[in-house]
Amino acid sequence: MQRYEAKSEITGSVWKILKSVGDTAEEGETLMIFESMKMEIPLIAEESGTITEVRVTEGSPVADGDTVMVIES
Repeated sequence: MQRYEAKSEITGSVWKILKSVGDTAEEGETLMIFESMKMEIPLIAEESGTITEVRVTEGSPVADGDTVMVIES
């Protein structure tokens, strides 16, 4: 199995989590949405697989480069 860590590309907060542990994600699918400076920024899956970890909750602050979700294929 390969492990892929989905990382935040902005500093802001988690607005909405669209995938949970055990869900399948397809490459190009939106995993969660961040909010920064009143803008909504989607986190897009770069690889397909199964969500094995969600490291944040809705409303959590995030920094650029934080691992927010782990996907295994």
